[in-house]
Amino acid sequence: MKYLYSLALCLCLQTVLSAQFPPGGGFGGQTNTIKGKISATIIDSISSNPVGYATIVLKKSEKTKEIDGTLSDESGKFKFEGLKKGIYDLYISFIGYDDKVIKGVELTPKKPDATIDKILLAPANYVLDAVEIKDQRSLVEMKVDKIVYNAEQDASIAGGDATDVLRKVPTLSVDLDGNVSLRGSQSVRILINGKPSGMFSNNVADALKMFPADQIKSVEVITSPSAKYDSEGSSGIINIITKKSNIEGVAGSVDLSVGTRQNSLSGNLNAGKGRFGSSLSGNMFYSFPNNGSFTSNRTVDYGNGELGTYVSEGPSRSNWIGANASANMFYDFNAYNSINLTGSLRGFGNNSDSIVGQPIISSLIDPVYNIDQSIARATNSGFTQGGYDVSLDYTKKFEEQKDREFVLAAQLSGNIQNTFFDVNERISVLDSALIINNRNTENQGSNVEYTLQTDYTHPFAKGRKLEIGAKGVVRELGSSFDENFKYGQQVLAAYSQFSFVIKKFQFTTGLRYENTSILGLDEIYNEIPGIDEAECSLNYQNLFPNISISKSLKNFSSLKLSYNQRIQRPSLFYLNPFTNNADIYTLTTGNPLLCPETVDQIEFSYNTFIKGFGIFSSVFYKFIQNPIEAFVFVDELQAVTNYINVDQNQSFGLNLFATKNVNKVTARGGFNLYTYNAKGIIDGIERTKKAVPFDMFVSGDYAITATLKADLFGFYRARTQTLQGSSTSFWMTGIGFRKEFKKSSLGLRIIDPFNANKSFNSDAGFDGDIPWTTVQGHTFTTENNFTVPFRSIGINYKYKFGKVDFKERKSKIKNDDMKQNESQGGQGGGGQGG
Repeated sequence: MKYLYSLALCLCLQTVLSAQFPPGGGFGGQTNTIKGKISATIIDSISSNPVGYATIVLKKSEKTKEIDGTLSDESGKFKFEGLKKGIYDLYISFIGYDDKVIKGVELTPKKPDATIDKILLAPANYVLDAVEIKDQRSLVEMKVDKIVYNAEQDASIAGGDATDVLRKVPTLSVDLDGNVSLRGSQSVRILINGKPSGMFSNNVADALKMFPADQIKSVEVITSPSAKYDSEGSSGIINIITKKSNIEGVAGSVDLSVGTRQNSLSGNLNAGKGRFGSSLSGNMFYSFPNNGSFTSNRTVDYGNGELGTYVSEGPSRSNWIGANASANMFYDFNAYNSINLTGSLRGFGNNSDSIVGQPIISSLIDPVYNIDQSIARATNSGFTQGGYDVSLDYTKKFEEQKDREFVLAAQLSGNIQNTFFDVNERISVLDSALIINNRNTENQGSNVEYTLQTDYTHPFAKGRKLEIGAKGVVRELGSSFDENFKYGQQVLAAYSQFSFVIKKFQFTTGLRYENTSILGLDEIYNEIPGIDEAECSLNYQNLFPNISISKSLKNFSSLKLSYNQRIQRPSLFYLNPFTNNADIYTLTTGNPLLCPETVDQIEFSYNTFIKGFGIFSSVFYKFIQNPIEAFVFVDELQAVTNYINVDQNQSFGLNLFATKNVNKVTARGGFNLYTYNAKGIIDGIERTKKAVPFDMFVSGDYAITATLKADLFGFYRARTQTLQGSSTSFWMTGIGFRKEFKKSSLGLRIIDPFNANKSFNSDAGFDGDIPWTTVQGHTFTTENNFTVPFRSIGINYKYKFGKVDFKERKSKIKNDDMKQNESQGGQGGGGQGG
């Protein structure tokens, strides 16, 4: 009987408990809505010290989508709260440590909280020159030997061109025309995927406008190149890495950008199987016609109170169009021998013409020569440019030594540019009849380069490494303006470089020899205005030493001290004697007798990571001999712009960049400050000039969600200087958004939303009454002012297809030895002088 009582009691208890705690629910019959958390402490596995400011990313188990992210605090602790039940993975990373993944952290209704006592991070076995300071999204990486800007992470550049990307790279400065400066000098060499391109052999600013930003993966800036690089590029090297890669599998993408100013369409296809791979890519670019206006004022002082004046003003309109295509193929004979073939074609152009019914109006008053004229000018001008690059590399690796390598490479590069001017003038002369003057001018400039190069790397024990190589470059430059202008250049080079470590100091020492021969200048161009004779030898030899010493410190800091000597040879833009005479009172020409610049540079840099701030700083000193500068001289109110070697320029400078992560926000900022202290003889007068130009920038990004990002930026560039004058300041702001989908992305880009037009004149910017350009001589002053449309809005859509494993290949050729143009406008006479 007592068993029946016991059974009845159990049934009653079961009924009561079921009512209080229903299956699958919580207390009081509620469903399970409890939230959990994951917390842990990150510890150095060797010192047992906490690791603060490490990056932790939370993902669902075996998923790629990021759910949340955070940084550890100063005591190494972090916490994720408000998590649903499930299984999670933790991804932990920090500079100087191996990345670590904690998988299978499970939260259940019964155990909603997970506490990991210690997560041990092991210090990485790294070489000093591989240490980097990076933000959470790695948009900017500050390495000991270079700065890397990962453009593909930036939403605000979608739909822009390469100048938009370079404006956001620390230490670089880009003016309104697209001319790139590094530490105040435009003597910089630009490479594409580690090799030269003929597209930059003449006018860099024009070429960069034809390069869609969406095709750029990253930009590397090397301020102190070693001996293995060509000695050319006196300020340093800019290496643009594109998104083209060789892969295992089949994949591709299509990218479309449409905007109020610029439009582009690009695509690429990659295919690879086993030891063979190939890729194809192409893009087209078009800008709508932009309507602006300009004013130019020139005054000549004849003495005794007599002044001659030339004033020109009117509307302007221009547009751009371009396209390029490239192909790459590689084949691995085995694990130690491979070849890589790359080819590209390009074509682009610019057209500038007068607006119908709105000619350019000029007035000329010269009391000495009794001239009083009014000129109505209608123009149609522009240029077209086409070119090609073909390179073939053979690489041999060695089974017994991992980093031992031999490379043999050859490259052929060519570029042809046609410049044209059609001018119709109606000249009204005081007390005379109307004069009609029509003229047509055309010039074809060409540049062909042949390159052969070999490099050998041999590693030794204890981190020592020897690198040796040789290179030959033959250049053939020509201009149809003068059939006698056949400019040939031969450069033969050899280098040796040795790296080693002594008591935690890493040394890299090197020496590069170059022999340069100039051919085809047997006849001196005495007719070139302002030029008498060559002031340097047409055949010269140089030894270029370099040394760098670097050391890692505690808190993941590093120091580096370096010295190098470099050279900058003038390119076709500076050499071409073709004269731009669209305006016969404002001419531009080149100087085939220019000497190369030589530069000695000392740099000291310090990188560190303090309380979540990544900081890169450097100070430098440069002594430049024979710097190439534009100069203007005036004869009877006719101004001629040419290029000369001034005596010297000394420059002290400071670069500073910092980045900081706060949850989903990353902020960046910095500035570049340097001195201009030059002297030289201009117009027969010895001149000196001192100034302190600078530029500064800020940028940031915000992860609105895991798939929606926002980027914004702003910069200010102070006036640039020459011995004769200066150019006004320039500033810009922008914002971009990008939404990522599974196989596509959609972006929005807005540039200067509150400025439909920008006027670079006496009333604009931060310079008060300083005009856009001011050039002063001992008898004349000329000022140029202009207004251009500026605000732009664009959208970008990208679609990806296929799935591959990437195996990137790059050519070993880097022709870094030609000074590029400083101004817009095509060949030697392409730009408008003042």
